[in-house]
Amino acid sequence: MKNNAYIPPLRFHWLTSFYDSLVAITIREAFFKKLIVDKVANVKGNNILDVGCGTGTLTKLIAEKSPKYTVIGLDADQTALDISQKKVIGKDLNISFRQGFGQEMPFSDNSFDIVVSSLFFHHLNRSAKLATLTEIRRLLKPNGTLLIADWGKPTSKFQRILFFVVQLLDGFETTKDNVDGVLPSLVVESGFTHVSDLNIVPTPLGTIRLIEAN
Repeated sequence: MKNNAYIPPLRFHWLTSFYDSLVAITIREAFFKKLIVDKVANVKGNNILDVGCGTGTLTKLIAEKSPKYTVIGLDADQTALDISQKKVIGKDLNISFRQGFGQEMPFSDNSFDIVVSSLFFHHLNRSAKLATLTEIRRLLKPNGTLLIADWGKPTSKFQRILFFVVQLLDGFETTKDNVDGVLPSLVVESGFTHVSDLNIVPTPLGTIRLIEAN
């Protein structure tokens, strides 16, 4: 995937405005994002980056739960970022949004204590996944924490069948590593250690796994 090519939420820009409503009712969004927010609240640090923040739901939740953090959401899709900005208008939150690609993020080395990502990596092919993970490793401070929530290896044949709906929408090439359970090994390949599954969340469209790495 080239830096100027990406898959927007729900694949097509004209569907982006429906993303929040659809995700809320189909994939247990509130449940698995709360797992991330609660985990982040217990990690020491001051600066947090949400990579592939999309419409900013998780970014906003973290800023509300952990006001001690300076929170930045990064995404390549300006349409999604416009929705993110609207969500925080008039709210006293230490939050900002930047446009940029995961493979070349506009931040200095060792800038963040925590990096999170939700439902982003399944939009990337393998080389882009690795490039983004390598960038995250560069941005994290020593002993920093990475938390990823994304589609993973199904917990059953039924969950695998359900996931075909996601693959039809988001593409088979980019989602194959996720459904094959390869993402944790790519995290290790990019230089992280102590990679583990924190939570496994079956949903009506497949299995979401929460990965932690240091």
